[in-house]
Amino acid sequence: MSGGGEKGSATTKTPGDFLKSIRGRPVVVKLNSGVDYRGILACLDGYMNIAMEQTEEYVNGQLKNKYGDAFIRGNNVLYISTSKRTLADGA
Repeated sequence: MSGGGEKGSATTKTPGDFLKSIRGRPVVVKLNSGVDYRGILACLDGYMNIAMEQTEEYVNGQLKNKYGDAFIRGNNVLYISTSKRTLADGA
């Protein structure tokens, strides 16, 4: 009865693979408080501590602040998503 499904298929991606693949790309980081940070993912560690560049802070969908670099402690992070918009808004 064995021999059906094989583990380790070439199309299997882990969350770690996803996080490695989005480094250097635009992301949205949502915090437990509901605040969004949008910018370029510079790096992150195993505790989900995040370093971002060209960071914008959004509260209730409204742009509140712009930061050159930002560091977010991992225990505040609800999720990380790839951003579908460009960061060149031209303000």
